[in-house]
Amino acid sequence: MKLILVSDGSRAARYFDLASGAGLACALGILIIAAVLGVGTVSWFAGDAAAADELTELQSLRAALAEQDKQLAALRISADDHINALALRMGELNAHVIRLNALGTRLTEMADLEDGEFDFAGAPALGGPVEADYEGADSTAVAAGQLPDLLAEIGAMETALYGQRQQLTALEGLMLDRKLSDRAYPRGRPVKSGWMSSFFGKRADPVSGKAAWHRGVDFAGKYGDPVIAVSDGVVSYSGMRSGYGNLVEIRHGNGYVTRYAHNQENLVAVGDKVTQGQTIALIGSTGRSTGPHVHFEVHRNGQAVDPAKYVRSR
Repeated sequence: MKLILVSDGSRAARYFDLASGAGLACALGILIIAAVLGVGTVSWFAGDAAAADELTELQSLRAALAEQDKQLAALRISADDHINALALRMGELNAHVIRLNALGTRLTEMADLEDGEFDFAGAPALGGPVEADYEGADSTAVAAGQLPDLLAEIGAMETALYGQRQQLTALEGLMLDRKLSDRAYPRGRPVKSGWMSSFFGKRADPVSGKAAWHRGVDFAGKYGDPVIAVSDGVVSYSGMRSGYGNLVEIRHGNGYVTRYAHNQENLVAVGDKVTQGQTIALIGSTGRSTGPHVHFEVHRNGQAVDPAKYVRSR
């Protein structure tokens, strides 16, 4: 049996006679070399494919890490923005607290309140029994990691603002009550023009000439001039009354009642609400009168008192 080897070059084909020992040995050597070369080639291709897979996986991991770095950088920027926003808001709240302190202090001074009754510079006194935290939150836990100091400052600022709001609400109510009381307090003259022609107390009666007690003061004026209310109140009487002529009586609260007599005409009716300075009648000379004027009385808790001090307190 013969083995023919054909070259890809120009050399002629070679023949090996497998029947002879030399030809068989040469053929086996050639086959062994070819097998070794084939196995090496296959191993090389297999190793190259595994390395390519590992390289692809490594590149994917690197891309994922790069993406995570981008996300972390974006989160860091976002966190910085939030911190800056919180710090800015904290500054605004602090400025607001300072303005409230100044306003509260000024209002306290204007209201002439006792020192220490309203203290806007100090924290309000608080207390109460231990209660379960809202929705089971742990009040002893401190916010881990993120902005614990700034959050604590914001919480303290909220507490301060709450205390100031409470004090301002109480102060506002007190000042409103005082304002209403002041408007109900008789003050000023019952006429826009004219002069006081008779005083409160013992005097000679202008009609009889005998000694008599005068329960008010008189303001001389012109017929038809306005008669005005000296404080806010409600009309409790409007009409003719013996000795007074046309009379308007106003109740002001806190035990005060004022009377305006001898009017030419009353301009208000019983039940009308009147305000300080409102025209309620026109000057006249009805009743026991010797000329156009207003007889003005002030009653406190049912007793007639001297109107002069209320006239001067305007």
